[in-house]
Amino acid sequence: MLNVKFIVIGNLKESYLRDAAAEYEKRLSAFCRFETVQLKEEKLPDDPSDTEIQKALEREALQIEKSISPRAYRIAMCVEGNQLSSEELAERIGKIEQTAGEIVFIIGSSFGLADSVKRSAYMRLSVSKMTFPHQLMRVLLLEGVYRAFNIRKGTRYHK
Repeated sequence: MLNVKFIVIGNLKESYLRDAAAEYEKRLSAFCRFETVQLKEEKLPDDPSDTEIQKALEREALQIEKSISPRAYRIAMCVEGNQLSSEELAERIGKIEQTAGEIVFIIGSSFGLADSVKRSAYMRLSVSKMTFPHQLMRVLLLEGVYRAFNIRKGTRYHK
């Protein structure tokens, strides 16, 4: 069974987001071994400089690197990433399962991900050209991954 890990920076603050995430995590357990690793978001002043932001992202990157096994297929979630249809994501997951055995989706903080994390990823993925809060992105990605597994299994979830 494929290992799927979400490495996320920050906590889900709203109860409705926590409930939605928990529901999709439960559903995913029928298709894979699923794990979420929540890492601490670096504190920044109210109006941070670009330098302060970059330093915070690099500190978060160190936390991320410690949470990833060397054999994992890394997918960095970022606005400049490729967009895939649900069917394309399902196909990609199938190929990764045959070669890597573990997929790690990395969701950064509200300032995104350090360039070092993006460079170390095998794939950069974007859910939309629109901008969403990173907490909501987590739920959207969980649904997208759940849908992809359903497509692979041929269930009626994806109509």
